[in-house]
Amino acid sequence: MGGGAKQVVEHFLEVEQKMAKRTTQTTRLNGKRVRIVTTVTANGTKVTVKAAPVLEIDLQIEAVKLLKRMPEYVADASKVKPGTFTLAADQNGSGFRGRNAAVKLKAAGMAAGEPDVRLYFFGGVIRMIEMKGEEGSLTASQESRFPLLRALGFEIAIIEAAVPEDAARQAVALVRGWLAENDNQSGHGLRQAP
Repeated sequence: MGGGAKQVVEHFLEVEQKMAKRTTQTTRLNGKRVRIVTTVTANGTKVTVKAAPVLEIDLQIEAVKLLKRMPEYVADASKVKPGTFTLAADQNGSGFRGRNAAVKLKAAGMAAGEPDVRLYFFGGVIRMIEMKGEEGSLTASQESRFPLLRALGFEIAIIEAAVPEDAARQAVALVRGWLAENDNQSGHGLRQAP
């Protein structure tokens, strides 16, 4: 192929690449979350379907479910004793509210970038867990908020998992470690941050 023809072909391929249109949809297919990627080029249309990454809320739900089954978990003040904990979570980044509601919540004290789950241990210590899926990363607000909370002496653990069962297993192991640390330090609850 001569130099001029080669340039024409290269130019055609370059234009074709620019004209290619790619769309991605995440939906349910046969009860499973899937990602459908459609690519349209001058040569035709290609559709691929593959498993979608797990939602962080699904990781959190499974982890909280297992944490609440631990014998050390308490939901009633009369059950509190050394070696127990409770938990709470809120959905700062859930995105299920309009701008007006978000402005009101911020004015009422809700802060962007809070970890997903707060664990309250006997002795007045709070530790936190943030869930991230296999494609997840810290948001800009978390990149700002987490260092602030750590500078104040709070511990934040980040659990990365591809499936809810793994997130739950990691969360239980983490909390068991925190409880064991508690027993080794004072026998009456985790030590307060200095």
